[in-house]
Amino acid sequence: MPVQFTCPHCGRETLVADQYIGQSGPCAGCGETITIPGTAEAVQPAPVATASAPGKSSAAVVLVVVLTVGLGVLLLCGGFLAALLLPATQATREAARRAQCSNNLKQILVAMHNYHDEWGTFPPAYTVGADGKRMHSWRALLLPYVDPTLASQYNYNEPWNGPNNSRLAKQCPLVFACPEDSTLAAGCTSYFVVVGPNTLFPGQQGLPLRGVTDGTAYTIAVVEASGQAINWLEPRDLDFSTLAFRVGAPGGLAGSHAQGTNVGMADGSVHILPADTPADNLRGMLTRDGGEPVYVP
Repeated sequence: MPVQFTCPHCGRETLVADQYIGQSGPCAGCGETITIPGTAEAVQPAPVATASAPGKSSAAVVLVVVLTVGLGVLLLCGGFLAALLLPATQATREAARRAQCSNNLKQILVAMHNYHDEWGTFPPAYTVGADGKRMHSWRALLLPYVDPTLASQYNYNEPWNGPNNSRLAKQCPLVFACPEDSTLAAGCTSYFVVVGPNTLFPGQQGLPLRGVTDGTAYTIAVVEASGQAINWLEPRDLDFSTLAFRVGAPGGLAGSHAQGTNVGMADGSVHILPADTPADNLRGMLTRDGGEPVYVP
């Protein structure tokens, strides 16, 4: 017949079949290990309120104990595993976004070389109209090589912010946007050239490869920079004369990756510059003909 047992830990009263007297197991209330006393003096017979079979009552008690303990184990293990897996999952996602950023730069560099093959120079940083105002950015000039469909909608006979082209301002191709850049507003770009007399992009003139006397493997062509709030069509980039030659710092090359900032070299390779990159080394990589000894990570 079932007996009534009171847990010495939590005080929970439980009906236990007499066949479990002397056995141990977890309490359904607190989970602590309990032992059903093995003598009649230690337990009190439970009054039988109905004619229900004792087997059903004991089975229900055992089921409650098993389900309660099992659920607790699942919750504990599940939470523990989630805590272990979350950092690894985040690191995997960050690595994938960093790789996509690097791939974007490689596509841009391939497009620049395709432009060079067709026109004999790298694209100019910007073009100028008859009125002396800037018309198109190098990103717009690369459209036929990175997004022919969008290029067919762009009107090269009007400025970048003209009636037709303004409609495309928020349709920034994915190749011009770093997936890790959380500061990026709609239509803005993450990638820029550095404009200056001794850089690969002196201004409205396109530069042939033979003008890179420092070597294309040691000369930066395109850089990643977050927080610039520059529309992808706007003919505006980073100015060598006002640039802070620091990586990861305001006014410098501040990318979106914990490891550093991605840069694309004139030879088509992509490297990530760490935050401790010396200013002289960065300055040397941004000039095309200075003759400075530079180290490329």
